[in-house]
Amino acid sequence: MAAEIKNLKDLQNTEYGLKKLFDDAQDFLPLLGTDYVELYVGNAKQSAHFYKTAFGFQSEAYAGLETGVKDRVSYVLKQDKIRLVLTTPLGKGGEVNEHIDLHGDGVKVVALWVDDATKAFEETTKRGAKPYMKPTKEEDANGHVIRSGIYTYGETVHIFVERKNYKGLFLPGYKKWESHYNPKDVGLKFIDHMVGNVGWGKMKEWCDFYAKVMGFAQIISFTDDDISTEFTALMSKVMSNGNGRIKFPINEPAKGKKKSQIEEYLDFYNGAGVQHIAVATDNIIETVSQMRERGVEFLYVPEEYYDDLLDRVGEIDEDVAELRKHGILIDRDDEGYLLQIFTKTIVDRPTMFFEVIQRKGAQSFGVGNFKALFEAIEREQEARGTL
Repeated sequence: MAAEIKNLKDLQNTEYGLKKLFDDAQDFLPLLGTDYVELYVGNAKQSAHFYKTAFGFQSEAYAGLETGVKDRVSYVLKQDKIRLVLTTPLGKGGEVNEHIDLHGDGVKVVALWVDDATKAFEETTKRGAKPYMKPTKEEDANGHVIRSGIYTYGETVHIFVERKNYKGLFLPGYKKWESHYNPKDVGLKFIDHMVGNVGWGKMKEWCDFYAKVMGFAQIISFTDDDISTEFTALMSKVMSNGNGRIKFPINEPAKGKKKSQIEEYLDFYNGAGVQHIAVATDNIIETVSQMRERGVEFLYVPEEYYDDLLDRVGEIDEDVAELRKHGILIDRDDEGYLLQIFTKTIVDRPTMFFEVIQRKGAQSFGVGNFKALFEAIEREQEARGTL
């Protein structure tokens, strides 16, 4: 895909049109959506309480000693189509401990919902993917699930989940998580995209991986000229599967006067990994208002950002005063506009954070907000002494 294409509208205006994009994303790996995201964390019970309280997730399922699992415990939380799995080891040693020791709390698994997990494994591994989990049938009284998996950047893995023959709650081996404490949701609907940070000069390698191994197409490319401030810069490409349900922007550092947010992430995460999860809402003002009341901290946007907002983005439905109050960013493309806001890092290391996004037609990723966003991140870096 041509590097100069910056959004879907640019592509539609080419000779081949939008169909060319999805032809490039070969359909040997049809993906139905994001099935779940699993984080390895130091204390799953307490992390689950945080995600329920602050983000409005609901208790769904549990696995641990009470279900016959001896080495780890997992809490499953759900909000609309978003499912998070929080996993903590129950003893010393092993994969989960090693991951937490090296990276801190972070995303280990991005699970993708497929119709045929065996075929997904065969198609990706024969194209060069490193196997993580061979096709495995897991069953209980509610039917069976087949899962398989491959490695991606860093220690992050994709697990393919085939659940068409399963009527249970989540997966075999899990039981319903009964809890009287289930705060109201905050209006989060689904995962819009997930962003990976990779090392110097590695962006092309991993974009090529998604193109060759998983049949994705590059839909947007940003250079360091697009994403830079006075002090820092980065480069990014957005990879999408054929139906557009799965989008993975890949970031790498670029040379600047000071250490960029990507470099800071790589230093503290000790390698490549998932930087942030973008979650969609239908009413960002209401969602962010509730999250703030529940203690979620967002990046600060200077008041001046809003002074000429309508001149930059045109007419919008929302009250600018409310957007200013909550620090919500706005950007427009040829399809419409979007509203977005970014939390501060939600773990102790300056690594993972969340984005809340509401799309009103726009299919882009907020390039007009990059300078304001990255200056906000630089203020956080300066406070940490890592800029």
